[in-house]
Amino acid sequence: QEDMFILHHAEDDCDLGIKPMNCPAHMLVFKRDIRSYRDLPLRLAETTTLYRSEKSGTLHGLTRVRSLSQDDSHIFCRREQILGEIAALLGKIKDIYQLFNLQIDEIHLSTRPEKFLGEKSVWDEAESDLKQALEDANLKYSINEGDGSFYGPKIDVKVKDAIGRQWQLATIQLDFQLPQRFDLRYTEADGSQQAPVVIHRALLGSLERFMGVIIEHYAGVFPLWLSPVQVKVISVAEAHIPACEKLALKLRQSKLRVEIDDSNETVGNKIRKAANEKAPYTLVVGDKEAASSLVAVRDRGQKETREMELADFIKEALEKIAKKA
Repeated sequence: QEDMFILHHAEDDCDLGIKPMNCPAHMLVFKRDIRSYRDLPLRLAETTTLYRSEKSGTLHGLTRVRSLSQDDSHIFCRREQILGEIAALLGKIKDIYQLFNLQIDEIHLSTRPEKFLGEKSVWDEAESDLKQALEDANLKYSINEGDGSFYGPKIDVKVKDAIGRQWQLATIQLDFQLPQRFDLRYTEADGSQQAPVVIHRALLGSLERFMGVIIEHYAGVFPLWLSPVQVKVISVAEAHIPACEKLALKLRQSKLRVEIDDSNETVGNKIRKAANEKAPYTLVVGDKEAASSLVAVRDRGQKETREMELADFIKEALEKIAKKA
């Protein structure tokens, strides 16, 4: 509760907390219906805004905020499904970090804290399952004693940013406690009522923190597939603006993200501005380009312009995007 924003409702004389986590809501979604072992694993995902009462001195740009978005998911499963589900999640984490060219710096297995829910024997079992999953995935890890959540142990994946600071992004948490406290039940094959195990997971973690790390990681030079503006179209003169708009429309119809610079500046200034904005492609439209199907392409980091057919340029760009090159 000390990490929540609490409002007192005078009329009903009760305290209300602004949503700090998705876990309780997902427990209630599971509890809403009668569940069978055939329904498991049941995976509920929600990317939503959460609020944490972080101390003002700890706030830090995008990397530590009071209002955060999280790619949150809860997997309700049977005990024999735990290792398979965690193995799949570890595979996804490796794939995602490879996609963004991020190097995993450390993996921590955080164990039972001083204040914890449930029985010690259940915690020992949960910690053993996480160790087994990490070893099966051939991932090196270190034990972070006493840093688990109050409801269960967790795997924290940490990366380093461009200046060497370490940040926790992905997390996998194994929870035997909340299903018990919310009295969650499913019907087993033998007809008995059993409590599921819940795996809490976030692959990117806080989206704000992830973006902060990614922006610094690439120093703003995003790969083509990730760049907010993939193609910058520049008019040589005011008379070429209609041709720029026509070109931009064709590019957008091909699902490319385009911006037109039709400002009343020199071509040189516009090109320098596009270069400073790290645009992957800059297309300059003058008399020749306006009157033909050719485009003058300036690649990011290059001073030379190459001439090619518009159709060939679109094909090249889409192939690079498809390959996440």
